[in-house]
Amino acid sequence: MDINATLIGQAIAFIIFVLFCMKYVWPPLINAIEERQKKIADGLASADRAAKDLELAQAKAADTIKEAKAQASVLIEQANKRKAQIIEEAQAEAQAEKAKIVASGHAEVDAERVRVREDLRKQVSALAIAGAEKILERSIDEAAHRDILDKIVADI
Repeated sequence: MDINATLIGQAIAFIIFVLFCMKYVWPPLINAIEERQKKIADGLASADRAAKDLELAQAKAADTIKEAKAQASVLIEQANKRKAQIIEEAQAEAQAEKAKIVASGHAEVDAERVRVREDLRKQVSALAIAGAEKILERSIDEAAHRDILDKIVADI
């Protein structure tokens, strides 16, 4: 192969083309590539930071959930204690009310017993008078002999 003018011309044109590309085309391409690399590096760094933030947020959320569960269990325990206290108070009040009702019932029974006893005494005294009248076949003056009947009633 012979070196002729065409080959030298093409070599010179290629050298001029390479110099032109190195001066005007290559720097913007390198800048674009470097900017892209920087954006990618920033994106990866942001992704790493986001992943770390996510892990921290998940850990914090887990801690918050544990704390909330602990508080809920404390509140439930307090509610159960309060429920037991309310039940005990209600039982005590019910026992007091029961005792009051029973006492009033006993008082009513005692009052009724006294009333019935008095009625019975009056009836017994009337029967005694009727019996005495039949035995004596005459009428007993009730006003005159009231003290005798009161003594008999008191003995009964």
